[in-house]
Amino acid sequence: MLGPAFVVSVAYVDPGNFATNMSAGALYGPLLLWVIALANVVAIFVQYLACKVGVATGRDLPELCREHTPRPVCRGLWVQAELVAMATDLAEFVGGAVALYLLFGIPLVPAAFIVGAASLVLLALAPEGRRRFELVIGGFLLVILAGFLYQSLRAGSWSGALTGLRPRFADTQSVLLTTGMVGATVMPHVIYLHSSLSRGYGRATPERKRTVLRANRTAILIALGTAGLVNATMLTVAAAAFHGGSGTYETLEQFHHGLGATLGTGAALAFALALLASGLASAGVGTFAGQIIMRGFLRRRIPLTLRRLITMGPPLAVLALGVDPTQALVLSQVVLSFGIPFALIPLVVFTARRSIMGALVNRPVTTALGTVVALAITGLNLFLVQDVLLG
Repeated sequence: MLGPAFVVSVAYVDPGNFATNMSAGALYGPLLLWVIALANVVAIFVQYLACKVGVATGRDLPELCREHTPRPVCRGLWVQAELVAMATDLAEFVGGAVALYLLFGIPLVPAAFIVGAASLVLLALAPEGRRRFELVIGGFLLVILAGFLYQSLRAGSWSGALTGLRPRFADTQSVLLTTGMVGATVMPHVIYLHSSLSRGYGRATPERKRTVLRANRTAILIALGTAGLVNATMLTVAAAAFHGGSGTYETLEQFHHGLGATLGTGAALAFALALLASGLASAGVGTFAGQIIMRGFLRRRIPLTLRRLITMGPPLAVLALGVDPTQALVLSQVVLSFGIPFALIPLVVFTARRSIMGALVNRPVTTALGTVVALAITGLNLFLVQDVLLG
């Protein structure tokens, strides 16, 4: 069960997390560490529900949306899910391209093509070799974890960091970053993905399904707990290295240069390698999620290679137009946060229906928690909208 859980967990440490978490640490120190902790708990809960719906029904969330919602609603959900997938692709390609630039000096547009080609190689490992794909993705996650643990040891980043576990905001910018951090942690496209990876037990007995679900729950705790540690370490490293200093640290290039200046060239190299591993791994995972979205909502599919070639367009356009990569990454995570309710609300509704879930239907307290999560995230997004519109 660990393979699918670690595949899903990579989406929680994609390049968008680098941008939002490092920006939060540089600007506010450990102040927003509580956001990462809370978002990670929410992510574990949401991924458990996504896994549960797949195990109980033998179908993934997009398929259930197609079967149990009116056609216009289903089409609307598909459109927003595709927009979320595009925002994910933007983060992955931009992050991977920036990493290649930092490591080898390759210009961003050619570097993005290299990231695309590498993601195609990863996709060639599946579906027949899904286990190989899971092992490769797990290896990338270990590279990311090792890179930030090294930086953390160099910076002593956890000294005093636990003061950031008290919930509070500093200003409007901290709310914007919080929205991005939630979007980067509770990833809507992997809600669809995990429900699909877990759907091979539709004809099993209720007892067998419960056994599988318990095993998956343990796997989710291990995998997302690892991802949460990486996210928290990102923020504490930036807080220790940059907060309160005289320099300006707002872009991935500035973070890379600043780590080299404050912690040494080894820390800068570890950051760039972790960013590259993140971009490559999450690019492959994002393409699979996009395929599941189209197949489930529309009952159509296109070859993974063709889908990857199509989705390379927007990121390449962003890089070619000279948009600041870090700002593009942060805003992509805000877009992801706006997509969460459209995946989470159907998930909570379906898992609360005995006619769909059978013996694995949610308990009332589980449904209540899911409702609170959906309302809280929606409320945070509405606050952000009114703040932007009204200044």
